[in-house]
Amino acid sequence: MRKMKIVADSSCDLFTLKHTEFACAPLKIITEEKDFVDDPSLDVDDMVNYLYRYKGKSKSSCPNTTDWLDAFGDADDIFCVTITSGLSGSYNSACAAKQIYEADHPGRRVHVFDTLSAGPEISLIIEKIEECIKGGMSYEDICDSVTAYMKQTGLIFMLKSLKTFANNGRVSPVVAKLVGIAGICIIGKASDEGTLAPMH
Repeated sequence: MRKMKIVADSSCDLFTLKHTEFACAPLKIITEEKDFVDDPSLDVDDMVNYLYRYKGKSKSSCPNTTDWLDAFGDADDIFCVTITSGLSGSYNSACAAKQIYEADHPGRRVHVFDTLSAGPEISLIIEKIEECIKGGMSYEDICDSVTAYMKQTGLIFMLKSLKTFANNGRVSPVVAKLVGIAGICIIGKASDEGTLAPMH
């Protein structure tokens, strides 16, 4: 019997699954003073408080090819789920790892899903894959079923602060400060292209 496994980057906010083998490749936040690795040992409150006080530049880093290969382990059929390629290199890195893994292990298969989304929607997709595996579906049918399912889901989000976006150069620090002073919350959605688009 072929060994199936679900692998995702840590944007999914999951580290274990009840019924299916699962591994997570960590995203990272890097500042001039300190790095944060998104794994089970991360103190999220400490990170949030630090970044709130932090005045310098910060950047995010996606899992590299080695991180993905470590997460793949020794499974025969792997379902790999990444944060949207519109915001991160995680998908491209996972695709590079897929090529290496399949070349080194003939007969093994990796399907990489570009969710075109982030956060809770990724969790839904992982839950759907697990449901399909539990139902005894074939590898090919799981790939098709989950691809179809992804067309039915969506993501809406709210931002109370743009400080982190300003720190990593995605928005003007002046705009971020004005939004904070005015108490404005930004509501947005994941677009069809996989970017995070403001709505209101």
